[in-house]
This record gives sequence, structure tokens and C-alpha cells, in this order.
Amino acid sequence: MLTAFRSLLFLLVFYGGSVLFVLAALGLQVLGPDYVRWVATRWSHFHRWCARWLLGQKVRVEGALPQGRYLYIFKHESMFETLDLLCLFDRPAIVAKRELLDIPLWGGIARRYGLIPVERSAGAKALRALRQAAAEATAAGRAICLFPEGTRVPHGESPRLQSGFAGLYALLGLPVVPVAVDSGRLSPRGSFLKRAGTITYRVGEIVPTGLDRKEAEARVHAAINALNPPA
Repeated sequence: MLTAFRSLLFLLVFYGGSVLFVLAALGLQVLGPDYVRWVATRWSHFHRWCARWLLGQKVRVEGALPQGRYLYIFKHESMFETLDLLCLFDRPAIVAKRELLDIPLWGGIARRYGLIPVERSAGAKALRALRQAAAEATAAGRAICLFPEGTRVPHGESPRLQSGFAGLYALLGLPVVPVAVDSGRLSPRGSFLKRAGTITYRVGEIVPTGLDRKEAEARVHAAINALNPPA
């Protein structure tokens, strides 16, 4: 009963408050992307506050997230980590599928924020645009983040990485920082119930540039699934 009450309270407070952040972003986007990013960062911290004090979910980071020119690869188990990235990094540039930019209102805000769109069947022109956007983001000191599984994965499952990771790895020429996340333990996919506990990020060893596709994927796959329960 307590979990259900907390989960319902979280839905009411977080999504109700999110309307105000969306309105703020819409009003400030004419002033430039820095204002949208400021609002988005405040929204991310609001989300973490709601998770901590309404749901009883704490956050623990095992290992240090290196700063610099890296491609950060995250396990994706729930909505939590997609919103929490802005608490981990300063104005991160998140790589996401192109269709998200077509969502009414949100898509326009995402463009102004500087989300990096990627098309599943990208041609040479789209790849050049992707490389340029990534170069501009890293030059501005923004972390580039990717969820290579493409969708939320139930805790304990470890599907193959989408082909987009290998393409980005080769295209960007950046070392990779893989990060495991176990948020799905507390927020099971398909359920609105969110349990109290600790969500852990575990930073894996840096994967250097220049590896062949098979080895790079194997290292990243193992690292982002490091918090899965033993088989």
C-alpha cells in the first residue's frame, strides 16, 4: 500500500510540475538554447528530488565518470536514467532516434536543447550532419550520451546492442565510457509502481578507439550489464 501511495504521489507531483517546466522552456526557447538547457537541468534535478523524497530512491555512482571527449554508453532499464543524465553531466548531448523530434511541443524543445538526432537508415548526408553535431557538442564541453539498446530493457536481460553503437563508435572516433544501471529493479517495465531503494550507476573501464566492431561491442555489452544478477 505504501509503495502504491508513493508511486501515485510521484505521478501527480512530478508530471504536474513538469507542465510548468515545459511551459517555461516554450517561453524561453526564443532566447536561445542555453535557456532551454537551463530549464531542462532544473527539470532533471526536480525529477531526482521527487524520486528521492517521494519514492525513497537514492542514487549511488560506483567509480568516477571521466570528463572530456568521450562517448558515454548507458544501460537503459527505466525512464529514470533518461531524465537523470542532466544530473550527471553539464548539458549533455543525448543521441536519440530522429522520430522523437516530431513529437508536438517536446520535439521543438528538444531541437533547441541540442538533442542529436540519428536516423536508423541514415545516408551519407545524415552521417555528416551527425558527426558535425557531435563535434560541436564536444567542442562546447558537452558529454555525448547514447542508450545502445534502443528501448527499455527489463532488469536482468542483456539483449544485443543496436547497430547504431558500432556506427557511432567508428564515426565519432571517441573512446567509450560504458555505464551499467539497475533502475529496473525499482521501476519494473510495464508497471507504475516504483519501489524505494538505491539506484546504482557502475562506471566501466574505458573502451579505447580503433578496436574492431566485435571487440568494441563485446566490451561495452559486458560493462553495461555488470549489474545484472548472476546467471
